[in-house]
Amino acid sequence: MNLLELLTPECIRAPLEATDKRGVIDELVDLLVEQGKVTDGESLKNAVWTREQTRTTGIGHGLAIPHGKCAGLNGMAMAIGKPAEPLDFQAIDDRPVRLVVLLASPPDRTSDHIQALARVSRLMTSESFREKVYEAETPQEIYELIRAHEQGV
Repeated sequence: MNLLELLTPECIRAPLEATDKRGVIDELVDLLVEQGKVTDGESLKNAVWTREQTRTTGIGHGLAIPHGKCAGLNGMAMAIGKPAEPLDFQAIDDRPVRLVVLLASPPDRTSDHIQALARVSRLMTSESFREKVYEAETPQEIYELIRAHEQGV
């Protein structure tokens, strides 16, 4: 799975305005709604937040991947947000989060949903790539880093 199939520069916000976990999730879902990727933002917010309550999606190394499935999506969608300041996401390593990747999928796309989560996780295992993304200041810079990595540049 290529993340460029799910992500456009317009679906990246850096810096985020929100300063807490719930606010970040809401802001990223609202961004997907603004870009026409999601029609029912409230259902997606509820799905992602419900999932977040069962187990944190702060996977460590400054990354969180909140995700959810709900009806009302034409396909999978992704939004990325970089907090203005690292924020507490109750990550498994107890470190603050520096990048949030929100993934939304229709209920019937479980396999693709899992593949996309795995792709983001693998991408961010590279410490040098992670640091470049964390240092990026604009949505375009973040997009270009992901584009270059996905295209093998």
